[in-house]
Amino acid sequence: MKNRIFFVSVMVLIVFSCGVEKAGEDPEPPRGYFNNTFLKGALMLGWVELVDTKPDIPEHIEVFGDIGFKETEERMLFLDIYRKKNILDPAPLIIFIHGGSWTKGDKMDYLIYLLSYAEKGYITASLSYRFAQEAKFPAALEDVLCGIEWLKANGSEYGIDSSNVALVGGSAGGHLALLAGYTIGGPYGPGNCNNNGASPQVNAIVNFYGPTDLTTEYSISRDEPKYFLGLDYKNDPEKYLMASPVHFVTPDDPPTMTFIGTLDELVPVNQADVLNETLIAADVPHNYHRLKGWPHTMDAAVPVNEYAQYYMDKFFTKHLRNVE
Repeated sequence: MKNRIFFVSVMVLIVFSCGVEKAGEDPEPPRGYFNNTFLKGALMLGWVELVDTKPDIPEHIEVFGDIGFKETEERMLFLDIYRKKNILDPAPLIIFIHGGSWTKGDKMDYLIYLLSYAEKGYITASLSYRFAQEAKFPAALEDVLCGIEWLKANGSEYGIDSSNVALVGGSAGGHLALLAGYTIGGPYGPGNCNNNGASPQVNAIVNFYGPTDLTTEYSISRDEPKYFLGLDYKNDPEKYLMASPVHFVTPDDPPTMTFIGTLDELVPVNQADVLNETLIAADVPHNYHRLKGWPHTMDAAVPVNEYAQYYMDKFFTKHLRNVE
């Protein structure tokens, strides 16, 4: 009997989650789920369409893979670049930073976005960075800053318009993207990285469910920040503060777009709420997409991915192509 009630409840929620989009209007957020139990049931039954995370690379997309951009004591770091073949004019650059709790992940993780935005006429890139088990903070941030500098310094070889650059990051990658964008001229630099004076400054940031404040009770209770920073909060509260993007927000920060789901069990939605309030107070141009009933990595679901790309398209058109 309980199984029948669960099945019927999930069916009702699935039907209810199918929103109707009116032609010519910006899409509403796709309707989510009552809680994570119903979502997991829908996933188990195959009722949530997921994106193909390993799509084939079209013949008209050119890939420059495994380009070494920084040699560290731990290992050589590499990046990949994607673009349409025979591109004529310099194009804006979008750099994707993968997540993985600062301990895992791969620069190929965002292949769906890398190909999609290369198809749309951007140059896209993804990069590797050192994990917490290799080197503690700020090593990962230094690597991201170095990668940005390398791409800007060598951009002309790949058709990159180095004056129009955006960062996109998810989870730990979102955290690093925000820190990279908000700490220009601050306490962090690219480390051992000689890129002929190129600046890591960017024009825009898209943050998918990235941690923004590592000083909250929830954050300091988690093992991931402790491992990332190399110590407990009580041993060095200042280090936790200095690894928190919200601490660095100023009025001249890049326009920022954030996506997060209210069912996120890894990065609580209040992390994004606090960032939103801080950006409002600093008068930083921003867009906040708080999706009710969706979890961490929600853009793995087709409706959320399509919704996110729709608004990312508008965001990049405005801030990278300078078209309102």
